[in-house]
Amino acid sequence: MDILEEIVAHKRIEVEQFKQVLSEKEIHQRVETMMASPEGSGVPSMKKAISESPTGIIAEFKRKSPSKGWIKEDGQADIIPLDYQKNGASAISILTDEKYFGGKDEFIVKARQSGVTIPVLYKNFVIDEYQLFQARLCGASAALLIAAELSKAECRNLLRTAHELQLEVLLEMHSEEELEYADLEPDLCGINNRNLGTFITSVDNSFRLASLLPKEAVKVSESGISNPATIRQLQAAGFHGFLIGECFMKVENPGSALSHFIKEII
Repeated sequence: MDILEEIVAHKRIEVEQFKQVLSEKEIHQRVETMMASPEGSGVPSMKKAISESPTGIIAEFKRKSPSKGWIKEDGQADIIPLDYQKNGASAISILTDEKYFGGKDEFIVKARQSGVTIPVLYKNFVIDEYQLFQARLCGASAALLIAAELSKAECRNLLRTAHELQLEVLLEMHSEEELEYADLEPDLCGINNRNLGTFITSVDNSFRLASLLPKEAVKVSESGISNPATIRQLQAAGFHGFLIGECFMKVENPGSALSHFIKEII
């Protein structure tokens, strides 16, 4: 079993446990009530933010990873995401998987309560529509769907549910075989530079697959980006967004690191 298979197997158990604590009926009702209220009727568009940004950086709040262990165990969700916003992030990605990434849905709630108003990506391993309700309930703007863990039919159904909940979708692909999922017309098409089975990372993956994506797609390069020069090269290859986490989280002040990074791009 590779790492992705292990994570997904655990996620199936975890989702069933969530349903025992908060039933599907109850979470549906909570989200419906929230969406009917003035403050919960809309969320900022990640697609729009990335398309219109000169840098397109999606700064990630990521405390831990299966390959690196703890990156910033004491990272505060009510401090770092807001610092990202203040220092020029176009959007923010927040890891909500607890076992493997040290995340929680509560981190998005805390980020919003701290004053984060830009788009927030719910970064998890979504295999059940229940998780999309969790994403909407905690204040996310978009959810990640990963082609490697879903059939095309499953992905289509989850994409439809996300849109019904006013959530956009960043659809992550890694190989030529997975590029057919782009036919589902997600809001953003992501190319993951990290193999989720082995966790080997190479930005060359984005350059290799860029021209094979639909021309009109809003393209996002994910993982392994640590050099501003790489951003400029990826922009030239047609990418609009760049998801960066460890590069910022591993230093003492992630927001300041983001600010310096952006100054070298513009």
